[in-house]
Amino acid sequence: MAASNGGSSSGLIVSFGEMLIDFVPTVSGVSLAEAPGFLKAPGGAPANVAIAVARLGGKAAFVGKLGDDEFGHMLAGILKENGVSADGVNFDKGARTALAFVTLRADGEREFMFYRNPSADMLLTPDELNLEVIRSAKVFHYGSISLIVEPCRSAHLKAMEVAKSAGALLSYDPNLRLPLWPSAEYAKEQIKSIWNKADVIKVSDEELVFLTGSDKVDDESAMSLWHDNLKLLLVTLGAQGCRYYTKNFRGAVEGFAVKTVDTTGAGDSFVGALLGKIVDDHSIIQDEGRLKEALKRILLKGGALCCPLTDVPPQPNSPPDNVFRPDRPTEASLGSKKRAVPRLRFTE
Repeated sequence: MAASNGGSSSGLIVSFGEMLIDFVPTVSGVSLAEAPGFLKAPGGAPANVAIAVARLGGKAAFVGKLGDDEFGHMLAGILKENGVSADGVNFDKGARTALAFVTLRADGEREFMFYRNPSADMLLTPDELNLEVIRSAKVFHYGSISLIVEPCRSAHLKAMEVAKSAGALLSYDPNLRLPLWPSAEYAKEQIKSIWNKADVIKVSDEELVFLTGSDKVDDESAMSLWHDNLKLLLVTLGAQGCRYYTKNFRGAVEGFAVKTVDTTGAGDSFVGALLGKIVDDHSIIQDEGRLKEALKRILLKGGALCCPLTDVPPQPNSPPDNVFRPDRPTEASLGSKKRAVPRLRFTE
């Protein structure tokens, strides 16, 4: 699920937000109603980033709330098994762990159906935050889903304030999921309400179009999202790679062609690998050569996440199998459809 950052990091990266159970069809290219069965997988973009960081040898912690149920305790156990601190995790006795059903279309892209009415992550309060963990962060990473409703929104804002006051670099990936929001207008309003606080922002090409209202994915549109306190803006372009913007330079890194099976978790792996690279050396953001080389390495090996393991050519100095590529897959065959099914996939 992640790409190598070329070495371990010592600074703590704290991810704040949601962790849930994703149910993914056992065959691709079908609707939820047509799916003959589902695989359960740990999910939630902030949790994915934390696990990506830890799998790359970095220090990671997760702050959020889970249901005091079997799924919640399973997820907390998975964090610990992957080397992520769960000291910031709370459990709610009155609400369940969130669930999401994720359809994999024929092109490998996803569609979501969520069950949160409300789920435990939505009920995290400011008083429940582990401030010691948050103040220890060198990088504090978050999304926008925790901004949708109270009390989690207030908890999110307090956690950001505490982390910033303690000197952390703030990293923001909106991770737009429109079905969770009351309206597109409210989503845009809330996503932008904390925009000027972030030091590093990553958006997808689709999120760029949504936030700017432009039908173009170009430098002009991207720079309309720039703010004076921002250090790095990244726009991911799927198979086309990514674009990067700083105060002093801008550029692009081309993607690498792979046979796509599933893009789930690719963006989180990208973020985790990048944060692991810069957590102890922010000067990378100011050096275009080093930044571009880091992004190129992330995109090159991160492509392995989206394709069958057997289609991934060996890479020089590749890390172990649990880094930069899915856990070794098995073949799931149902009728005439067959696809590689990774064990224990971490998804968005």
